[in-house]
Amino acid sequence: MSVELLALSGIPIVEPGDDLAALIRAAAPPFAPGDAIVVAQKIVSKAEGRFVDLASVAPTQRALRIAAETDKDPRLVHVILSESERVLRAVKGVLIVVHRRGYVLANAGVDASNVGEGDGRVLLLPEDPDASAARLSTALGVPVIVNDSLGRAWRNGTVGTALGASGLPSLLDLRGKPDLFGRTLRATEIGLADEIAAAASLVQGQAAEGTPVVLVRGLAKLLSKGPPRAANSLIRPRENDLFL
Repeated sequence: MSVELLALSGIPIVEPGDDLAALIRAAAPPFAPGDAIVVAQKIVSKAEGRFVDLASVAPTQRALRIAAETDKDPRLVHVILSESERVLRAVKGVLIVVHRRGYVLANAGVDASNVGEGDGRVLLLPEDPDASAARLSTALGVPVIVNDSLGRAWRNGTVGTALGASGLPSLLDLRGKPDLFGRTLRATEIGLADEIAAAASLVQGQAAEGTPVVLVRGLAKLLSKGPPRAANSLIRPRENDLFL
């Protein structure tokens, strides 16, 4: 089995209201069975107009307090809190939260890098990344993953992670299947959408590469291993979480 990663060139700077599916279709070769598209969260958010102008933000008292603890702009902290379900860690330079969509990440994914010219604007995650992926998948006719670079507890560095997915088994359940020696697997589940998202991030880049869309080829065998499941199936329910 082999998988091919093709970073698509020719994707322009995305603006609010742009038809992202049309931009991707214009840059991609004809699709084949087993293809999937991975799209960087940032251009999905841009197309959906998920900008906030910090000049328009009046921070709450809670935001002011946490901003003092973390040495962050109180307006930015206010926006982060508005996107969060709860704060897990707030120390100087670090604000880790549970996003209202269930992701555990720094700053609720609110970011100012690669947002565009000028200061004072930040970009939020898509309102519903699974729905964003579903719209693109329907328009393009192939599975779609919306990915972002997230940090991990106990590990340095960020890794591409699936925030949204459509048209593929995001969580592949292998329980009940035999291993190489015939032993029945009892606990094995594969975060397939995360694995594809991480692979795609290798060629997307994280700085000035300008290649936010990746065509992944050769996935037919993997895509056939289970029914389609959205990326929210990757989020462990709180009652089963051993750490939060």
